[in-house]
Amino acid sequence: MNKPIKTVFAGTPDFAVPFLEGLFNDGDFSVSGVITQPDKPVGRKQELTASPIKLLAEKNGITVWQPEKLRNNPDILEELKLAGADLLVVVAYGQIIPQEILDLFPLGAINVHPSLLPKYRGASPLQSAILNEEEKTGISIMLMDEKMDHGPILAQEELVLDGNETTESLHDLAAIKGVPLLIKTIQAFVDKKILAIPQNDAEATFCRTITKEEARINWSNSAKKISAQIRGFYPWPVAWTTLDGKRLKILPPIEITKNTNKASNGSITIDDGKIKIQCGQEAIEVNKLQLEGKSVMSSKEMINGIKDLAKKILE
Repeated sequence: MNKPIKTVFAGTPDFAVPFLEGLFNDGDFSVSGVITQPDKPVGRKQELTASPIKLLAEKNGITVWQPEKLRNNPDILEELKLAGADLLVVVAYGQIIPQEILDLFPLGAINVHPSLLPKYRGASPLQSAILNEEEKTGISIMLMDEKMDHGPILAQEELVLDGNETTESLHDLAAIKGVPLLIKTIQAFVDKKILAIPQNDAEATFCRTITKEEARINWSNSAKKISAQIRGFYPWPVAWTTLDGKRLKILPPIEITKNTNKASNGSITIDDGKIKIQCGQEAIEVNKLQLEGKSVMSSKEMINGIKDLAKKILE
């Protein structure tokens, strides 16, 4: 490449931040603008909060667009035409990008998706890999079309899972591996050193947006499945159960341990100062918990703070 590629970046959450940083700091790219979601109300006070990508862009003096929608939006279409960028890079933006916008970029639109496509197209690929106890997942770099995670693949890299990952730690690993893969792939694509390979739609699987209700623990499930749930739903929405009618969140790390008695599922045992909870198969030993309205507690703090804890059953 003889000159920097004039690039527009589309992204919203923390996951997208290192990718924008990587492009901004690489001399082969000139980031001329960022598309991100509108500011959203966050927290109990519902204060309007900018996306992590907006904050990074403003810090570095990059133009920011925050359209409510992209489809049938002549204003953003005109803004992007005037920007005159050659390439669109999309990482976890949060909207389907219409063909009329994709067509604005002579070098095309490239998307980063944290799965080995065509597996786990959709909104929750990292969580789904953990929840389904996969032995591997990965990063895919693809050319975009108007369908969700459907375009042909430019490059992929596997991530081996050891069964201890949380969505948070897998998120970080995917970014560490994904940023150099993205930059290397774009450079090779622009220099016509790689070709895009169509996905096999017959092998496609899909994952949807996670809800808080899905994070409720069913204590009749095996300890292994519940472990995957606790890890997969961390840091959001956090796996939960109820104790005396109050929501109790269970945070990683946890350990799978053998049954200590024939107690019913969800029953609590205190063994050598540690909290163990009976599952459908085996039990889990927990280290950090958060009772509704309280701060996160260690197992020791919870044992000391709740009377007759060992006689209670989680539901």
